[in-house]
Amino acid sequence: MPYFLCRLASEEGSIVSQTFLASSFEECRKHFEEEGFCVLSIKKDWKRLKFPVLPFEKKIKDRDFIMINQELVALIKAGYPILKCIQIILKRVKNIHLKELLMKVENEIRGGKSLSEAFAPYEKNFSTVYIASLMAGERSGNLASTINRYIDYAKVVSQTKTKIRSALTYPTLLILFAFILLMILLNFILPRFTVFYADFDAELPVITRGLLAFSQFLRANFLFLIAFVFLLYLVYSMLKRNENTLVIRDRIKLKIPYAGSIMAESGVSLFSRTLGLILEAGISLVSAVGIANHAVPNYFIIQKGRQLPELIKNGKSLSESLSRIDFFPPLSLDMIRIGEASANLEGMLSEVADYYDEKIQARIDIFISLLEPIVIVFMGLIVAAMLLSVYLPIFNIIRVVR
Repeated sequence: MPYFLCRLASEEGSIVSQTFLASSFEECRKHFEEEGFCVLSIKKDWKRLKFPVLPFEKKIKDRDFIMINQELVALIKAGYPILKCIQIILKRVKNIHLKELLMKVENEIRGGKSLSEAFAPYEKNFSTVYIASLMAGERSGNLASTINRYIDYAKVVSQTKTKIRSALTYPTLLILFAFILLMILLNFILPRFTVFYADFDAELPVITRGLLAFSQFLRANFLFLIAFVFLLYLVYSMLKRNENTLVIRDRIKLKIPYAGSIMAESGVSLFSRTLGLILEAGISLVSAVGIANHAVPNYFIIQKGRQLPELIKNGKSLSESLSRIDFFPPLSLDMIRIGEASANLEGMLSEVADYYDEKIQARIDIFISLLEPIVIVFMGLIVAAMLLSVYLPIFNIIRVVR
């Protein structure tokens, strides 16, 4: 959706210029005419041309989405109608992708749809949980408090993701730095030393010859390697569209030593927290378990959890149904069983999520404390290989000259 640069005449006769995000010239003209302006000219604003999003870049960031929901709650409590709330929020949104989404939502609401119905086609941009929360809030007539509960939920999930990313930043930077050093050695330093050594008719040591052969291979096949990596990416992108492939991939992830248990416990935590939120919003257990199941970021777990609604329909309790899918740990099942017996299922699900979040954080801290020395030793070996590949031939030259 492009920006348009519009030259406008106000009712007082003054000429103003404004930029406006719209899907077409007609929509842009209609917007300003409704505000009482006389549109003199409209053209695309090429200075604000947006670039395509990178594959790994997230279009709508968690903090931006949380912020607009906080504003939405404040406006609803102030007594503004939903359409007016969206229009006010639109004026302050800076993220272009979020602004496009909200403009589409605004058009849907103008057409007579509810807020949940307007957001429903775009659930892939945030989560199914959000749609369910809006729907529950509309049914109960208390939309503001329901959105507030979702905001608390989204903050906890976002903080967990941030902790994991920040914990992995330092080891990742060390590995990247070691890789850059190795590439500099292979492509710039060793090739120059080779010419120098050849003048002395000295035989290069095995480690130096090996690194040189590797360097020559990289330079000779650089384009082929780039094409091969690009082809692998295309194949992976195509396979990602097949759900069976994603199930196999995520099943393998769960079998990775140590990291697999972190992923599994993360799935338990996210399922429990999501289910507790949706039940608090007033949605039935049968519908809630289906929504919570899709909130888990692992297709293998999602596939196993698809039988949960049917098991509950057949008269099984939540704890019995979860034990049937053979994924939840015994401790979490006992806690959920206690919650069912005490009529405090929502509160106990929150306790389960908090417990496993703390356990995940402890595991990550241990993992990072073990990973850092391993990475440092790895870097030390690379530096040692670099020094040996450069200095051993010098010692050989000194011996030949003598």
